[in-house]
Amino acid sequence: MIKTRRELFSLHWTCASLAGLTFLAGCASTPVDAPKPTGWIKDEVADSYVFGYPLVLMEAARDAAVGTDPGQAPLNTLRHAQALPPVGLANPPTPSLDTLDSSAWLDLGAEPVILALPDSHGRYVDARALDMWTNVVWSTSAQTGPRASGIKEQAIAFVGPGWQGDLPKNVKRIDVPTRNAWVTVRIQSNAGRDMTLVRKLQRGIRLVPLSAYASDARSAIAPGGNAAAAAALAASGSPAAQVAALDAGGFFSRLAEGMQDNPPVPDDPHALKFLADLGVKPGEPVKLPDASDAITSGLSDGRERVVTPPPNLLSVNGWSWFGDGVGNYGPDYALRAYAAYAQPGIGTKDDEVRATLTLDSDGHALNGANRYVIHFAPNQLPPVRGFWSITAYTKEGALGESAPARLAVGDRNGAHRNRDGSLDVVVSSVRVRAANWLPAPRTDLQLVLRLYAPKPQATDGTWQPPAVVRQ
Repeated sequence: MIKTRRELFSLHWTCASLAGLTFLAGCASTPVDAPKPTGWIKDEVADSYVFGYPLVLMEAARDAAVGTDPGQAPLNTLRHAQALPPVGLANPPTPSLDTLDSSAWLDLGAEPVILALPDSHGRYVDARALDMWTNVVWSTSAQTGPRASGIKEQAIAFVGPGWQGDLPKNVKRIDVPTRNAWVTVRIQSNAGRDMTLVRKLQRGIRLVPLSAYASDARSAIAPGGNAAAAAALAASGSPAAQVAALDAGGFFSRLAEGMQDNPPVPDDPHALKFLADLGVKPGEPVKLPDASDAITSGLSDGRERVVTPPPNLLSVNGWSWFGDGVGNYGPDYALRAYAAYAQPGIGTKDDEVRATLTLDSDGHALNGANRYVIHFAPNQLPPVRGFWSITAYTKEGALGESAPARLAVGDRNGAHRNRDGSLDVVVSSVRVRAANWLPAPRTDLQLVLRLYAPKPQATDGTWQPPAVVRQ
């Protein structure tokens, strides 16, 4: 006991001489701070990136499309495409050559906005509205019946959160859970002289705030796009490229700002807790944790997950497409993020199917220097209530510069069947003597097979598009 006391006494004065008597209590065993675990930060950054990606992308797309520059339009203002292929500031990749599109970004903060559609007299029309989380809140697909034979005259009021009031008679109310929304109207066109009839139908579309609807005021219409506007988009980068370039601070700041007016859909407390853990709250400055390596790693993981096809994508013979869950995602955030990235503005399973393919039946990259045949058996033709088409694009989603204006092959433009009811499409950058020649870019390419107003078997897995065979 005495020996122990002397050792402690000696230690006491040694410490005192080095650090002063006031630090005696902590001198004998100074604690060492162990590094705090950061694995949870990496995981929650990645999960939150996937969760918030659709809203940040939609905000970037809105900002690119809204304005007074050529190819843009103010909020609550229709912008009509005037040509095929379309030209403008906010064109998505792989533009459709089957429809002439009208679009508008809505601000429902002050009052509802009413979309009035004319009778299309049997012509195929696909109109839809997406909230800012890319869920389809309304579309015309439910009205088309067993065959997509056009739409009747109708008016739809898009109503933002919290609005109370009465709507005019015969105006259908659609409640939108976000302040902003994206409306598109696609009108089937055969190009050439048919464009005059389509433009007339476009002029019959009306988009006005509720306060102007009763006065019969005409909707504001922005002019169509031009080459200069397309060049401006190329210089600034597509919305997807802009989002991919954001660092963690930029991405989550944009997400926090967007959630103030456009709350998450669905309202997911678990996802909001993850964001709050990271210092991301709606409408507030973002305060990310002091763990740069974990945040950088989580951001990289989130980006990779967004561009990776989820396992519930349908895939047959090299083609891949969305099944029954598209357009109304619920808590399937991986599917929602990938759909927003891969096919911006995609509708529901009843609106449209876009199957894409980049490899031939041997697993080699498609290239326009080769010749390919797509053979549809009589019972294998795309199942549609409307119509279908195939278009060839570059790997980046652009149309070939040297190809003729009409690049699509499909049943609406006279695709020729064989005697047994089957159908062959020949894909090549060199003109061939074939009934159904599909011009292709002189480079690596991708094919997009579009089904307008698809039948249920197109999305439930019972239909299979054929392989693309190199000759």
